[in-house]
Amino acid sequence: MSEPSFQQPDRSRPEPLWYQVEEAIRAIVKSGEWATGDQIPAEDRLCALFGVSRITLRHALRNLEEHGLLRREHGRGTFVRSTTLVAGTRELTSFTQEMGNMGVIAGSRLLDCSLTSANAAAAGALEIEEGDPVVRIRRLRLGNDEPIGIQTAQLSAVRVPGFLDAGLLQGSLYEALERHYGIVPVAARENYRVGAVGAADAELLDLPAGSPAFVVERITTDERGPFEFTVSIMRGDRYEIRSTLRAGRLSPNTRS
Repeated sequence: MSEPSFQQPDRSRPEPLWYQVEEAIRAIVKSGEWATGDQIPAEDRLCALFGVSRITLRHALRNLEEHGLLRREHGRGTFVRSTTLVAGTRELTSFTQEMGNMGVIAGSRLLDCSLTSANAAAAGALEIEEGDPVVRIRRLRLGNDEPIGIQTAQLSAVRVPGFLDAGLLQGSLYEALERHYGIVPVAARENYRVGAVGAADAELLDLPAGSPAFVVERITTDERGPFEFTVSIMRGDRYEIRSTLRAGRLSPNTRS
């Protein structure tokens, strides 16, 4: 592996050294100098390249691993991982923002955008009547041009009049909703379960039919109430759920 091109950390800048190292590594991966599957240099070599201590370097590497950009394998080293969306405690963001936070280029292919009638699940989530009109948006979600999932969003049509004629799906849906309708997400509730990818979705996701996937249901609300109900089928090999568990006070009868 050739030496990457990057800007060395500057101790006169206000940002911590670990943050500067983290951003430098993100830039190297984004440029393609370290590609998916590449093993990055060992810690001692990276310390010399960046001119930082091992503690500073490990702080940066740990953050990048937690955000899904790197994968550390015991006894082997650290590798640039394939595009993976890591779900855990995080801010309410759009898919575009979330991928950008990981240094991954988000992409979409519109599969369908139409006016339809709310089924029981959508009506319950959006707090409307079954059969009421909803805008249905089905998209193939990409990260660095690789398929990650299929998302089907339903919006209450009365909240987004003229949506189908406005050409609003060129970028982030949330940005378009805020710009054109003043809809700003304030909270979301997500439910996760494991399922199998059907034949039609498997072809789009470049997977064998029956492959495991996460099925994620999300209800997003603004100050007026729920406005979006989304069901996502996410590739099991490119989507992770990661949580941090903290020790609590246990009674003697609950310790095991």
